[in-house]
Amino acid sequence: MKNAVGRDIPEEVLQACGKRPYAGAYARDGEAYKKAAPVVRGYVNPKRSKLVSSIREALEKCGIRDGMVLSFHHHFRDGDYVVNMVLEEAAAMGVKDITICASSLGAAHDPVADLIEQGIVTGIQSSGVRGRIGEAISHGKLKTPAIIRSHGGRVRAIEEGDVHIDIAFIGAPTSDEYGNARGVGGKSDCGVLSYSMVDAKYADHVVVITDCLVPAPNFPPSISMVDVDYVCVVDEIGNPARIVSNVVRMTKDVRELMMADYCTRIIAGSPYFKDGFSFQTGAGGASLAVNSMLRPIMEEKQIHMGFAIGGITKPICDLLEAGLVRNIVDAQDFDLGAIESIKRNPNHYEISTSEYADPMNKGAFVNQLDFVILGALEVDVDFNVNVVTGSDGIVRGAPGGHPDTSAGSNCSIIVAPLVRGRIPTICDRVVTVVTPGETVDVIVTDYGIAINPRRQDLIDAYKDSGLPLKTIEELRDIAYSIVGRPEQIQFDDQVVGIIESRDGTILDVVRKIRPYSFEE
Repeated sequence: MKNAVGRDIPEEVLQACGKRPYAGAYARDGEAYKKAAPVVRGYVNPKRSKLVSSIREALEKCGIRDGMVLSFHHHFRDGDYVVNMVLEEAAAMGVKDITICASSLGAAHDPVADLIEQGIVTGIQSSGVRGRIGEAISHGKLKTPAIIRSHGGRVRAIEEGDVHIDIAFIGAPTSDEYGNARGVGGKSDCGVLSYSMVDAKYADHVVVITDCLVPAPNFPPSISMVDVDYVCVVDEIGNPARIVSNVVRMTKDVRELMMADYCTRIIAGSPYFKDGFSFQTGAGGASLAVNSMLRPIMEEKQIHMGFAIGGITKPICDLLEAGLVRNIVDAQDFDLGAIESIKRNPNHYEISTSEYADPMNKGAFVNQLDFVILGALEVDVDFNVNVVTGSDGIVRGAPGGHPDTSAGSNCSIIVAPLVRGRIPTICDRVVTVVTPGETVDVIVTDYGIAINPRRQDLIDAYKDSGLPLKTIEELRDIAYSIVGRPEQIQFDDQVVGIIESRDGTILDVVRKIRPYSFEE
């Protein structure tokens, strides 16, 4: 069955997951639903301690058994230790058929690939999959198709009951013995615990894992004691130094600086650039450079940013300190500077991922966004964006908040080089649709800028700007003239991954990579 972005979704996939094909970015607008709820276990003995001596004891007290869904957050990114600690203990106890429902999984969690091969982990539901886990999925080693959702889509899925969490594990830099947990303090600051808030509210059991037990009450808590069953103290929950990945970087690259200049001029020349505008930028080189390029324009025109959201980095915090940003609303910290900012600046606020991007609540921050700057692995001539599968077809990326912010913002800007190595970024058809083209407004490359024909208002706004405007087809043709038209990746029929739209419908599927044959 073809969906609204022209992707064939197998009927058996729709039947197996009880889903509808994607019908448009706002097709579920106004649709009513009832929120799911965790199991309530009744009166709690006030004399019972929540402290447990080990992860094994926590698993035993939560009634761990085969087939359970375990959830995790990824605020420590490549420095996370919690996922591996918990799964190693579950494996040692002989537990099988585990589904991981994580806000994201990365290279830090490569050992999970071994558990997939052993049949211990049989399901993955995440807003990002990288490293060996992605390779295992793409080669068909996971028993069930992985389900990949945006950050907002993950919250919606939990709230709507698409996935029910049996045990949520929350790595917390500090906690008191009753489970009031915070993202700051101790030796393992990660800034916020936004991704785990929905898990704490909807899981049947909640275990806080910390390496710094503090006196009660640990206020103001990110995770409240009213949602926590057990508290486990371990030596280390993560390495904050590895929160900063190689994606988060300032650039001196001439090509990236040129694209940053284009982005800055697009923002400054738009009708949305006025006092109180809202903004989210990414962590790539060009995206981060926009922060510093906007500053003199804002100062000259006496324009202040009303709020900045998203994954927060030091450059946006510097604008807050300078008085050019009034508020930062924070769902994830991408560097140590952002972590320090939220600890000491009263206008830097922690929010839940539901407040950030849930499409089914009554008002997420992404719906108030004026501008968002995002990256891409591929963009096609229909403006569809792929940020999940690489040019080899392997799952190696993350939707994160990409589809959420693109759908909610007044002006979504995708910035990417026209070619990477010998791979064209602008192409006829992306390998996997992750962000539908109807929500994408502007494509910025080093060879020119394409504005979605749906946005005639923006086309009119920039027609005399001096910016190198081109059609998306012209950019594709330039890319192909440089590196040639790429050969199609060969896939088997087996569906190994499902790309859910943020509203829960099926946007695309990922198929198993076909083994290379020298005879082909």
